[in-house]
Amino acid sequence: MDTAFVSETVQFAGHNGDTIEGYAARPLNTAARGGVVVIHHLPGYDRESKEFVRRFADRGYDSVCANLYSRVPGSYDDAAAAVRAQGGAPDEQVMGDVRGAIDYLRGLDTSSGKIAVIGHCSGGRHTYLASATLPIDAAIVCYGGLITGETPPQMSSMVPILDRTPEITCPVLGLFGNDDQFPTPAQVDEIEKALIEAGKDYEFHRYDGAGHAFFGPDRTAYRVEAALDGWDHIWRFLDRTLGG
Repeated sequence: MDTAFVSETVQFAGHNGDTIEGYAARPLNTAARGGVVVIHHLPGYDRESKEFVRRFADRGYDSVCANLYSRVPGSYDDAAAAVRAQGGAPDEQVMGDVRGAIDYLRGLDTSSGKIAVIGHCSGGRHTYLASATLPIDAAIVCYGGLITGETPPQMSSMVPILDRTPEITCPVLGLFGNDDQFPTPAQVDEIEKALIEAGKDYEFHRYDGAGHAFFGPDRTAYRVEAALDGWDHIWRFLDRTLGG
């Protein structure tokens, strides 16, 4: 696509009404359209996350990524390090901030009212939780760790959430690498089994030769064939759930 769009830093109300920062992008045309909330990964509100936001705008969607570490003083890198040292942001706070991002998108004049949420790594886990707790129309989980499995001591806030699967209210797209250890292929099997048993609308795609963070073009883990195929599935999924 070659869509003219604008990107900018915005502010909106997050958890408990706190004012938080977000990075937003939207096409310049006035057509009604769906929106996509990007949940950033544990490394923080970084260039990679913002590039995802712009990519959705280029495709014709309004998009925003909330800075989940807005409450922590210092640079983005310092804030991310501080939150990681604390074991991650609390789930309740993250869901409140994502709800604020959803409300921001639904408040735009161009909003069709339909919203998808996507996240990578810890953001994938948060996306799975959002599908069970927030009013959204689609969820895209990219190698989300700790949906199931034991919580490492250094990530104490990220308890398993597989038991929330029966509460999911929207279609779920999952994209995973078969060389990943976070989640492992066996853990992806557990997630898929739970979705099947709960009768949920889902589709999973798994990639041989791909590990964690295979969507990240600035990383040595990047796998171009898996990433491009994953994007194709994302666009088809959004066409189906948000109406194109």
